[in-house]
Order: sequence, then structure tokens, then C-alpha cells
Amino acid sequence: MPQITSGVIMQLTLLLSALPAQYLISKWTSGTETQRYIATQRILDTWDSIRKSYLNTAAWVDWLNTWIPKLPYFREEEEQYQTLEETMAVELMMHDNEHGYFAVSKEVRSPRPAYVLHRVGQVVMETENMMVGVIMGWDAGLRAPPEWIKRKKYSDSELERAKDTPHYRIAFSGPDSSSVLIGYIPQYNVKLFQGFQPDIPRFLEHYFSHFDGEKFVMEEWLQEIYPDD
Repeated sequence: MPQITSGVIMQLTLLLSALPAQYLISKWTSGTETQRYIATQRILDTWDSIRKSYLNTAAWVDWLNTWIPKLPYFREEEEQYQTLEETMAVELMMHDNEHGYFAVSKEVRSPRPAYVLHRVGQVVMETENMMVGVIMGWDAGLRAPPEWIKRKKYSDSELERAKDTPHYRIAFSGPDSSSVLIGYIPQYNVKLFQGFQPDIPRFLEHYFSHFDGEKFVMEEWLQEIYPDD
């Protein structure tokens, strides 16, 4: 099979452009002066069009810039980047945010709803991954950004259930002794875990003064937010 090189492509381009040129030249040599002038202009216009499109580097660059983002690989890479960016933003909000998401709101939680079963400072187990942590706060219902809810991939019925379910902000031990993981867990995935003091980093010292044998005792500022806990 013959190899198609840049030289071959150039030759084919010139041959194809020669066909209308031959036709116009025949008109140019056999017609009136006006017809010959029009034929000459058409030859020049045709060559100028080819030069500006097929032989123009900038035109090829523009074409590539237009079509490359439409290829599946590049769309997937862009979506992955956006997902990573959203994930990082949500993780930052898990620690603090101005919208009160993830039970970080300073609104006083009083009176305490009877259906909120657990209290700040209690040691609990997250039942899906069997992780033990400490409750740092709670919301009477789901209070999270749309990006986080989208990542959870709730069905319509699951989302309706989650909206009316208390959610707890829980601190878990991280992969090393100096790190901590923050989770926002629905009540139906939380179980009280008594008689155990988890090895949580000094991060909790801002929230709790000590462990009294059953739960972590809140600092005064946190007790003001959860006076009934």
C-alpha cells in the first residue's frame, strides 16, 4: 500500500486545484476581454481560498482547537478534572463553610428534637465501614451542598428520606496518628459505641476538654450551640 506523506497530499491538492484552473484558462483564452478578466479573477480567488484554508497553519490550529475537546478522551479528562476540583472544594467545606453545611452552623440547636437520637461528644460507630468516631455536631435534617448530594447518587426516594433524617458531623482517626477524617453521616448509619475512647488526634482539643469515661465533654463555646446535649 503506498504511503501517504505530506508531499503526496500537497501534490494531490495542486492537481485538484488545477482542474478548475484549466477550465477557467480555456475560457480565458477563448472569450472576450471581459470574460478573460473574470476567469483570471476566479483563478486568483480559488488559489487565495486554498492558501487561506488548506495551506494555512493558523486555520489548521483553529480546526484542531475546535474538534479536540469534542473527542471522548478529552471530554472524559475534563470531567475528571472538574470532579476532582469539586471533591476538593467539598472536603474544604466539610471543615468549615459560611453556609452552615455539614453541621458547622453556629445556630443554637435548642430545643432538641426528640428524633435526634445521639449527642455531641458521644462515641459512635459508622455502620457501613465499621469506623469509630466522635460526634462533633448535628443537623436535624440533611444540610449539604448540591455537589455533595450529587456524588452520593441518591435515588429520589433515598433523597427524600435523607432530607428528613438527622445527620451527624463525626471525626474519625485518619490514616496516620496526626490526621483526622470528617464524615457527615445519616442517623440510620450511626450506632452508639459505649465504653471505648477512640484515639483521635489533638484536633479535638478545640471542641472537647476531656473524656469522662462515657463521652467527650464539650468546651463552653460548643455547649452554647448544643445546650440540650
